[in-house]
Amino acid sequence: MTLTGFLAYSAALGIAAAIPGPGITALVARALGSGFRSSLAMSFGLMVGDITYLTAVVLGLAFVAQSFGMVVLAIKWLGVAYLAFLGWRFWNSGITSETVEAQTGRAGLLSSFAAGLTVTLGNPKTMIFYLAITPTIVDLKTITLADYGILVALTVVVLLVVLVPYLALAAKARWFLKSPRALKALNRTAAGFMVGAAAAIAARQ
Repeated sequence: MTLTGFLAYSAALGIAAAIPGPGITALVARALGSGFRSSLAMSFGLMVGDITYLTAVVLGLAFVAQSFGMVVLAIKWLGVAYLAFLGWRFWNSGITSETVEAQTGRAGLLSSFAAGLTVTLGNPKTMIFYLAITPTIVDLKTITLADYGILVALTVVVLLVVLVPYLALAAKARWFLKSPRALKALNRTAAGFMVGAAAAIAARQ
């Protein structure tokens, strides 16, 4: 691959990632509800999902994803159900004044990571980018292992540049919400984001 090819891939990925979708919506909701550390773990899950699709495309497995449509569909609805459950939990309980501090336990971080991975694998926008758009930007016939490594690194860097400002701003805003009324509004807002992300994934073909 040439420098031009890498730049074209980075630009296309940056634009696609910056456009608010289910992934961004879920990430902001996680940051509002659980703070920066938990949402950062979720962003790593989102990145692993992207790298999974990138790897499938590089290995020429796009036809596999199409052949096993039921598996992809199952992942999609698993993501929808999980986001809907998080929305229900935020609406009914959410965070309280005693739990304003973000959860830092291993289980919480693993749960956030898994949520990010599930959302990405079930997000039609991500599928379309990697399975349909990426092959038009990257010459898969001439790609080398070194090229693949660079693409993975670029994917991580671009997604971090795009996602971290979203979650940082949302997490920072969270610290100003201390009163019971503000916390209730925070929980309802996070619930709305989660349900909205679930609905967006469910509605897309």
